[in-house]
Amino acid sequence: IFYFQVVTTGNPILDYETMPKSFDLQIFVEDTAGRTDLNTLTVQVADKNERPVFWGNIAIQTVRIYVLEGTPPELIYRVNATDPENGVLKYSPLPESVPFQILENGDIFSKKKLDYEKDPHCYFLNITVTDPEGLNSTKTVNINIINIDDERPYFTTKQRIYRIPEEQSLGTVVANITAKDPDDEDSPSRLFYSIQSSDMYFSINPSSGVLQVTGRIDRDVLPLQLHPNISVIVRVEDSPHGGHASEMEITVIIEDINDNPPECNPSTFSLYYSYETVLCIQEGDNIYRKLIAIMCIVTLHTIYIYIRIKPVNEFFPVFSSLSYEFNVPEITKVGSSIGKVTARDADWPPSVITYSIVAGGGTKDYTNAFWISPINGDVKILARLDYETTQKHFFTVRASDQEKTATASVTVNVLEENDEEPVCTPNFYSFQIPVSLAVGTSVNGFRLQCQDRDSDPRSFRYYIKEGNVNNHFTFSPTAGSNTTRLILASPFDYESGLDTKWVYRLRVHITDDNLLPDKNKATHLVKTGTVTLSIRVIPSPTTFTTTTPGFTVVMKRENIYSDSAWYVPFVTTLGSLLLLGLLGHLGVLLARWLWTRCPPAPRANGTPL
Repeated sequence: IFYFQVVTTGNPILDYETMPKSFDLQIFVEDTAGRTDLNTLTVQVADKNERPVFWGNIAIQTVRIYVLEGTPPELIYRVNATDPENGVLKYSPLPESVPFQILENGDIFSKKKLDYEKDPHCYFLNITVTDPEGLNSTKTVNINIINIDDERPYFTTKQRIYRIPEEQSLGTVVANITAKDPDDEDSPSRLFYSIQSSDMYFSINPSSGVLQVTGRIDRDVLPLQLHPNISVIVRVEDSPHGGHASEMEITVIIEDINDNPPECNPSTFSLYYSYETVLCIQEGDNIYRKLIAIMCIVTLHTIYIYIRIKPVNEFFPVFSSLSYEFNVPEITKVGSSIGKVTARDADWPPSVITYSIVAGGGTKDYTNAFWISPINGDVKILARLDYETTQKHFFTVRASDQEKTATASVTVNVLEENDEEPVCTPNFYSFQIPVSLAVGTSVNGFRLQCQDRDSDPRSFRYYIKEGNVNNHFTFSPTAGSNTTRLILASPFDYESGLDTKWVYRLRVHITDDNLLPDKNKATHLVKTGTVTLSIRVIPSPTTFTTTTPGFTVVMKRENIYSDSAWYVPFVTTLGSLLLLGLLGHLGVLLARWLWTRCPPAPRANGTPL
């Protein structure tokens, strides 16, 4: 008695959900004396619990989601997953430390308004889904928070009181006021400074925040004579057109200097001397000359007029081009930058321009296949591009300075790349051939047909990568066609011991590089498809081997009786008896009918025969 095992090949893998639930295998056994038997083995495929399966973009990569800060709690992404056994799936709760939650149906919601300046700039969420029996699968969602202009600038200058002497030259720097905008992160802030209080002594540079003297400061005249302190309210804004603002009050103390001559009262007088005394005061003439000189001094003043012009948003943003065209290979990775749009306006100081996509940019699978940075106009792709599906994408971008807008069109040309593998039919095949098959003969009439969405049918090249022991098999043609046949290239030789394998498992590679020169095959992108063939060699009835006795599994269409089929003769005999009984009954009925229709003729004496 010999015991043998029936095992699965593993290609394809048995799947309860997509394949037949049972297989009937005809087992043919033959010993060395020529005795044979045939029986049927039924293999029942048992269902095994499998892990949940994610669908969509999350199934093949980490999904990146972009959310504007300040967005109220809302749905931001929907995870799709199914159970091969159609069980009810359960999503594991997200950690309490993240401001997101996932519902029973896979919807991910934000739990609060996100703040770019206070919260992390990105989150990585591990989404775990579990089936009723505890098997689970996990994928990752990456949520990125986009910064917007929502914060008030603040002053970084801590000093609030300054001292300067009176009569400073026009343009003298009093203070350097600085501020910071939280929205600008670590980059220099574009802020705008102004003086809100009515001030006749100072002005501030709107871009740099430098406070300068722009009027004469005389401490000896009113109002500074009574109150030698000047209060200045400085305002900083992140936009010249009504953006976010902060104010700060500083005080400038005016110090007195000795800048005025003594005054005489009265300023004129007359002296009368007698002739006799004239000679006595000759030495005092210098005193009178000095008094006269003082009376003749005339001071000239220069008037400085400073005009501060308040900016007005009078110009629309203008794109550098009315239309943009980007050429993008279809193998470009998701998240890559594919181009940039820029817009400017003629206002001074320059307006802050923000960018957005207002129309288009979607595919049949994704609502938003493209993303534009609202800050610098950088355009990125959010979904994989496919030349074979869509060769061009169109969308409209908008530039806004918070009041006025402009639009431009963007065309994305998808460039074809060799990113598709050859697909062949069938991709798995199992058959038997006799050991006596002639060289050059088509193996069981097997024909392989291949196609490639982005390659010419002449680009296919066929070769057997694994399993072709002693090179018994080859393809014809080996290249240049999308159809090929499997040919026996050399005879089998089991008698001499050259061949010992009775089952050949061939792994066939199909590449799409046949039209490329040899020097370019190493640098160009080449795709390879695979096909698996299982070939069993059937020995001839007179073939004897010295190997361990075994059995051969042969798929035959033969009507061979088996002892286990006891019901076959029983049913056959019973059917035959019923048929004979029916025929006899029909014969009796026919005889009766003839008797009534055709009675016998009477004799001569009148008595019936």
